[in-house]
Formats: sequence, C-alpha cells, structure tokens
Amino acid sequence: MRRLSYIGLVMLGLVLFDGALAQARRQAPNSSATVQVDAERGRAVFNGKGVCYYCHGIDGNKDQRPQLAADTAALIDQLNPPPSDLRNRKGLRLATDKARFNAIREGHPGTGMFPDTTMTTQELTDTLAYLAFLRSEGSAKRK
Repeated sequence: MRRLSYIGLVMLGLVLFDGALAQARRQAPNSSATVQVDAERGRAVFNGKGVCYYCHGIDGNKDQRPQLAADTAALIDQLNPPPSDLRNRKGLRLATDKARFNAIREGHPGTGMFPDTTMTTQELTDTLAYLAFLRSEGSAKRK
C-alpha cells in the first residue's frame, strides 16, 4: 500500500512539473512581467549555451561556424531548408519576436531547428535582443 502511495505521489509530482514546464513554454516575450533585456548576455547565450552558432555561425556569420565533429557539420550542411542568415532581414522566415521566441522554445517545424527548453525566459529574451542587433547590423552592412 505504501508503494502505491509513493507511486501516486511521484506521478502527481510529474503531472505538476509537466504543467509548470508547459506554462513556462507558453510564456511569451513582452508579457506583463517587467524584463530587463541585455543583448550582450544574449550574445553569450547565442554563442554558448544556446548552441545557435552551430548552425547560424559565430555571431550570426553563417560562414564562421565553430569547430564541430565531422558528422555534426555534415548533418548541418544537409539541412533543407538551410539555417537562416540571421543578419539578412529579407531572408528571415519569422517576422516577430513572439514567433522567434516560440521557434526557439518549441522548435521550428519544416526546418532542422529543434526545441531549446534549457534556456531560461531571461536568456531567451536576451537572445532575442541580440538577434535584433544582428538584424540591424546586417541591414546597415547591406546598404
């Protein structure tokens, strides 16, 4: 009987944890909570924990990918469609930060981009600020 109660408690904990995780995933940028954004912190996430730079290049330079294992680099090279050039506004598929937030958190269907549930909401919001910087910097270079 105790074992059954223990299993029930574990299951309840998993259900509650899953609900909290789902709520965190639904939380979008610019929600009612005041969030301080920092593009430089976003840069560190982009080029580190977020592993965005594996496919999109170091600092969003598609031609400057990090040193990757040969099989990983080969898989990235075979992605269809290829990873977006984050510095070229015209080539971007996602038009809003909300869409970008959801694509990072939940993955981007029809592409090789997988969900990233390891980033905190703050890290993701900072990364969006860094992506905005890349778009503005890229637009300035293309003029």
